[in-house]
Amino acid sequence: MQLGARLRALRHRAGLSREQAGHPIRASDSKISRMELGRVGFKERDIADLLTLYGVDDPQEREALLTFAKEANAPSWWHSYGDVTDTWLQTYLDFEEAAELIRTYEVQFVPGLLQTEAYARAVISIGYGRSAPEEVDKRAQLRMERKKRLTQPDPPKVWVVLDEAVLHRPIGGRAVLREQIASLLELTDNPYISIQVMPFASGGHAASGGAFSILRFPYQELSDIVYVEHLTGGLYMDKREEVDRYSAVIGRLFIEAAELSETPAILHRILKDLDR
Repeated sequence: MQLGARLRALRHRAGLSREQAGHPIRASDSKISRMELGRVGFKERDIADLLTLYGVDDPQEREALLTFAKEANAPSWWHSYGDVTDTWLQTYLDFEEAAELIRTYEVQFVPGLLQTEAYARAVISIGYGRSAPEEVDKRAQLRMERKKRLTQPDPPKVWVVLDEAVLHRPIGGRAVLREQIASLLELTDNPYISIQVMPFASGGHAASGGAFSILRFPYQELSDIVYVEHLTGGLYMDKREEVDRYSAVIGRLFIEAAELSETPAILHRILKDLDR
């Protein structure tokens, strides 16, 4: 994904359409689209020709991008889970892997990156209740593999706003929910993770349209990506006006939600209620 997204950004900077970019490498505009989405392998010669077309003449930048092309042809870390990951999810996993900042608003579940294994299994069972137990197991394993990036060097910054309903909905039962909330409480000590709660008492708020995530990448030429998941897939938005609107909403949520310093007390209170 990283290379594809950077190629797209470079094409936009050069003011070229996909059709104009494809002609020099004898490719259709649909192939350029697949390259930019990371859904096709990268030939070093094609990348070199595109970089020339896009005006990238700095030797170091060209070498870095050509190295990216070689690495991009290697299977992604989630390759062994390909049988339980739809194309739209594979795209998101690549985006998530590349992101340096992930901002999320959630109204129903704890976000996947912060889920415990038992909670993840319960959530997956809701959406894939008719699947074989082995498939549920593998989807849960995939979710736990995603979490590992949070404990690796240079992890992404994750900032989450949870609707309070998430913390009261007994996904998997009271014991599973209790374990999940206790895990969130531990995560409040992680300097890379920020968790805020949107209390019931706040009434209406900016994110009336539902859950979404905004991903930011460590490359200036890449725009933020807004991700909205729905019943049968995921929607990705990167147009400036769309990203700006969602960025404004998440900014307002950070202000309207309970302050970060209040989160531990809120979680402690809910844990006490669950212990009764």
